[in-house]
Amino acid sequence: MFKKMLALMLVLLLMATALVGCGGGTAEEPAPAEEPTEEQVEEQVEEPQLKMAMVTDVGGVNDESFNESAWNGHQKARDELGFEVSYVESEQDADYERNLETLLDAGNDLIWGIGFMMGDAIAEAADFNPDQKYAIIDSAYDDTPDNVVGVLFKAEEASFLVGYIAGKMTETGKVGFVGGMDFPVIHGFHYGFMAGVKYANPDAEVLVQYADSFVDAARGKAIANQMYQQGADIVFHAAGGTGDGVIEAAREQDKYAIGVDMDQNHLAPDNVITSAMKRVDNAIFMIAEDLKAGNFPGGQTVVFGLEDGGVGIAPTSDKHVPAEILEEVAEVERQIIAGEIFVPDNKDDYDANY
Repeated sequence: MFKKMLALMLVLLLMATALVGCGGGTAEEPAPAEEPTEEQVEEQVEEPQLKMAMVTDVGGVNDESFNESAWNGHQKARDELGFEVSYVESEQDADYERNLETLLDAGNDLIWGIGFMMGDAIAEAADFNPDQKYAIIDSAYDDTPDNVVGVLFKAEEASFLVGYIAGKMTETGKVGFVGGMDFPVIHGFHYGFMAGVKYANPDAEVLVQYADSFVDAARGKAIANQMYQQGADIVFHAAGGTGDGVIEAAREQDKYAIGVDMDQNHLAPDNVITSAMKRVDNAIFMIAEDLKAGNFPGGQTVVFGLEDGGVGIAPTSDKHVPAEILEEVAEVERQIIAGEIFVPDNKDDYDANY
């Protein structure tokens, strides 16, 4: 038995020797694996995906206004910054608290409330959940909680510019303003627009009416029709979904309208001559950038205006506004940024300066 095993071992040894000879060289042991550098280890560790979500106000995410713009900002953060994003729609004010709780339970790093009507709900949620980060569009607090950032816009500046356009383009000497609800945020649109009209055309008359709703398109249409019947040929709205009715009235009456928040020319290409844009999308994206960089501006109110691209007029304005007027608007914008033109955002400042 021992002899058989020895013979077998000799055969195997001879076969191994023959294989090495056929290979033209000796077999080499594999080199030991190199230890990864510290930089390579850091590259292999994936950054945790940040989650950001928003609660719409009652206008819904497809309101062609600031809710939709806010969602566009979220999607940009998803595409360019790698955020996981989502939203919950509110059908009535009573939904705000429940919707905020839903997004809290979902583990979002930052939760947005879209619109000043959510101001109280965000403040309460932030108080109950001090470790959760929140942000609110169009609202500010006297003492902003450390876990909240308020975001405001100088809507009066964009409104002044579209008011200037209306004052220059009116053929009847009469234009209109339709506000959603009689609140300070809308006053900026109201008095900025009136000041712009006055600056361009001191003799022009501005008809003003509030609809007491951001979601009543029929009401907006009725108000606009009345203004057109009274001689207005251009009507500016700052009324959310209610403003859809203003634009519909302009289309039916073959008059002009001015949109708000987003470029609304596509709603009536022959009738919407410009829009006072409030770049909610840009603001949300910039706050998301701060969050990702570890610089969340909690406890602050951030204000965006003409100077930083937070507001402006629609890029489609050149479809209906003459080039010479747009050149004047560009100069007016420069003067506003330089502080050479005062733009009011309330009645007292308007009355005192215009």
